[in-house]
Amino acid sequence: MEVLTWLLDSDPALRWQVQRDLADEPPEVWQATRARVATEGFGARLLALQDADGQWDGGAFFPAGFDFDRVETEGQPWTATTWALSALREWGVDAERLAGTADLLAENSRWEYDDLPYWGGEVDCCINAWTLMNGLWLGADVEPLADWFVEHRLADGGWNCDWVEGSTRSSYHSTLNSLKGMLAHQAATGGTTATRDARRGGEEYLLERHLYRRLSTGEPVADWVRRFAYPFRWYYNVLNAADHFRAAALLDGTAPDPRMAEAIEMIRAARQSDGTWLQARRHPGQVWFEVDVAGGEPSKWVTFHATRVLRWWDEAVL
Repeated sequence: MEVLTWLLDSDPALRWQVQRDLADEPPEVWQATRARVATEGFGARLLALQDADGQWDGGAFFPAGFDFDRVETEGQPWTATTWALSALREWGVDAERLAGTADLLAENSRWEYDDLPYWGGEVDCCINAWTLMNGLWLGADVEPLADWFVEHRLADGGWNCDWVEGSTRSSYHSTLNSLKGMLAHQAATGGTTATRDARRGGEEYLLERHLYRRLSTGEPVADWVRRFAYPFRWYYNVLNAADHFRAAALLDGTAPDPRMAEAIEMIRAARQSDGTWLQARRHPGQVWFEVDVAGGEPSKWVTFHATRVLRWWDEAVL
């Protein structure tokens, strides 16, 4: 209860989700809090930073005029349009608060890659997944992007943003982000046989690796699988993956897959004695403002996601 009280003392962007998923508040309570995201706190601040042309920071994925050589020293900037839309959507802002944005972006925003039109996506799996999710949310015509994922799934079952460079092996990061986009598409439209099959096939790619192991040796793929950090951005970790599988199981009406058990225990083992989880780090790169604590401090966002995943797992499995 002390942890729940601590989580409820938060920005509306997080508080409404805690009320709904952990405190079991009735819809009229958490929906009222959710409506406040657009008028106060993180949501209101980010909405106020939108440019007149519908973009944020003048660009689709990177700020206008960004020097790409700076990525090596300063990290990925998180201030441009795609990142802003994704944050507002994840925080629960009603699409009506962004009325006209889909049309403005169709008219004014182009991808840094080949100057392609915004809602058509480009060649990067992760970018196309966020574009699919954001377009569904804002009412843009992004149906072709759902089919794009079917066409660009690799032979081993997942996706890799470097396919355009010739990669034929799937990436944990790219696969998870692609799956999130396809799950959102299915939730919004029901999907097609092809998109549903591709989504489940991509999930199988992760499940047969127990969400963190190499299929060839059984060894963990890297230390980053246990690096729990919010915002998730494009980075993979087992908490981010388990959060997706929770949402997928709830949509499908299925039980948790037992192959997730090791990853779930990894999440459980990271819980501190006071019931909180620590922020692993702040992903490097420019932001408009911070929405969570620095690395090594108890994180409300990480604690929320971890508690929610464990609650779902334990209620279904125990």
